Amino acid sequence: MIEIKVQNIVASATFAEKLDLDVIAQSLENAEYEPEQFPGLVFRLKNPKTATLLFRSGAANCTGAKNVEDVRKTVDIISDKLKKLGVEAYKNPKIIVQNIVATADLGGELNLNEVAQGLGLENVEYEPEQFPGLVYRVKEPKVAMLLFSSGKIVCAGARSTEDVSKAVEKLLDELSSLGLLH
Repeated sequence: MIEIKVQNIVASATFAEKLDLDVIAQSLENAEYEPEQFPGLVFRLKNPKTATLLFRSGAANCTGAKNVEDVRKTVDIISDKLKKLGVEAYKNPKIIVQNIVATADLGGELNLNEVAQGLGLENVEYEPEQFPGLVYRVKEPKVAMLLFSSGKIVCAGARSTEDVSKAVEKLLDELSSLGLLH
């Protein structure tokens, strides 16, 4: 079985009906807020190592987590901090995973020209003059795979780690059955 490493999880949550970002920025350490540059407040945690964008609407986007448990920890930490500031924050905000980026090594080299033809040009984008990797769009689960001649791959767009595993397995099966993994 190929080792798949999750590199980043992007998830969204809603903490409250509305947030006063000026008050939060003044009260929280590790908060960056420059509304003339960007409408969101950036809140960074060291453990787990994540960055969360908070918006006036109460919505938030968390990035940098390597697993869903770290997303939950981040949301819980922020909820607690908001409650301590007197913000009427929701109990257990619902977390929605928007994107998982993962990497893997197929353990062999790929001839990307052969792969492009084998996987079907309608599912592939490959312009070696522009970018050294091949983009393969998997329909089910709906993800994009970046394949490199070294055999290394990046999977993006998954919404669960199960989807990452399914997509990598599917890719491996297709490449193997076409005799394209050397």
